[in-house]
Amino acid sequence: MLTLANLSCGILAIIALFGGRMELIWWLFGASLIFDLLDGLVARALGVHSELGLQLDSLADMVSFGLAPGIALFMTFQKAGNGAEPLPEFLPYIAILVTLFSALRLAKFNIDDRQADYFIGLPTPANAVLIYGLCIWAFSTENATTEAILLHPFFLTALTVVSSLLLVAELPLMSFKVKAFTWKGNRSRILFAVLIIALFTIFRFRALAFIIPLYLLISLLFKPNKGA
Repeated sequence: MLTLANLSCGILAIIALFGGRMELIWWLFGASLIFDLLDGLVARALGVHSELGLQLDSLADMVSFGLAPGIALFMTFQKAGNGAEPLPEFLPYIAILVTLFSALRLAKFNIDDRQADYFIGLPTPANAVLIYGLCIWAFSTENATTEAILLHPFFLTALTVVSSLLLVAELPLMSFKVKAFTWKGNRSRILFAVLIIALFTIFRFRALAFIIPLYLLISLLFKPNKGA
C-alpha cells in the first residue's frame, strides 16, 4: 500500500506538470519520498519484504523519480525555448535521457549485491531532488539573471547529461541506512543533515538545488565504501 501510494503521488505529479500546477510538485514529490522511505522500513519491521515488493518499488520509483522529473525537465526546456532566443526543436527531447538512465539505474540496482551498505551511482530519488530543485527554481524566480542562467540551453543540456551519467556512474555514495546509533558510524549522515537544515534556513526551497552537490561532496570526503 505504501509503495502504491508512492506510485500514486508520481502519477499525480505528472498530471500536475501537464496541468501547469508547478506549485503542487513540492507536496507530491515530498509525499513520494516519504512513502518510498516508509515502505522499506515497514517491510523490514514487519518481516514482510518480498520479491514482489522489490519489483513494485522499482516500478513506483521509475514513475515518481524517473519519468516525472524527466517531464519536468522537458517542460523547463520548453520554457527556455519561449524566450527571446528559440531553441532547436529537438533539444527539449534530450530530457528523455533522465528517464532512460533512471530505468537503467533501477534495473542495475536490483541485481547488484554491492549496494547493501552504500550506493553505487546517484539514487533516483536524489537525482529527482536535483532536477526538481533547479526546474522549480527556474519557474519561480523573479531574478532576471538567475532565470537567464537556469533557462540557458547549455545549462539545461549539461544538467541533463551530467545527472543521467551520475545515475549509472561507478561512484560509491553515502547510504542513509542507519545500522548503529553511533557517531563514528553516522558522522557523514549527521553532518549532511545539519548542513541541509542550514541550507533550508538560508535559501528556503532553493536549497534543493544545492543538496545533491553537497551529498556528492560529503560522499567523496567520507568514502562510504570504507564504512563512513
